[in-house]
Amino acid sequence: MAANPSFPEVFQRLRAILQPYAKSLTVTVDTAEGYSLDGPYSEKWKKPLFFGSTVIKKNYVSFYLMPVYMYPDLLKDISPELKKHMQGKSCFNFKKVEPELYKELAALTKASAEKFRKEG
Repeated sequence: MAANPSFPEVFQRLRAILQPYAKSLTVTVDTAEGYSLDGPYSEKWKKPLFFGSTVIKKNYVSFYLMPVYMYPDLLKDISPELKKHMQGKSCFNFKKVEPELYKELAALTKASAEKFRKEG
């Protein structure tokens, strides 16, 4: 159960950013507290490639976007505000609804999906 009453709404908004890509990727988790997408099987790595997910945790809601780890140039134009939400190389943590940052994250996710698809 989410520790913060706003976490379910934060989760739903972050999940909505990922959902459009479920058509071309594989949904591996779809629960009230987690949503995850994998890309196609990779011959190089001998497994499907993780694309992204969102999950409610104890102190925040995390949004993982693996293409930004694989292609760090995707991050070159993100705002300092979104950068403050980064933990590690591909994780963004949120504690409250932040529409402007979600809009920016949606654009980053779209660019990530295009790069992910193009690079195979």
